Amino acid sequence: MLQKEYIVELVTENKIKARDPTGEVIMKDLLAKKGYDMVTNVRSGQYLRISIKSKNEQEAKETIIKMCNELRIFNPVTQNLNVLNVKKKN
Repeated sequence: MLQKEYIVELVTENKIKARDPTGEVIMKDLLAKKGYDMVTNVRSGQYLRISIKSKNEQEAKETIIKMCNELRIFNPVTQNLNVLNVKKKN
């Protein structure tokens, strides 16, 4: 089967119980300096956009998740990995 190129978009984010210093600083600056007191929480994360050759979208997604786990691209103890989107590259 001919492989196509896909783009997999992911976000890593600290788990709720894990401290998020970046999110805390943003939250403090929003509240203290700019008056956005309607904001109740900020969590930071990392966005990844990975291109991969694969047979189909499902295989692309599964391969990327496996790769992220095996290569420790994120820390599963303190972070969540969420796949946002898988699409064929134009």
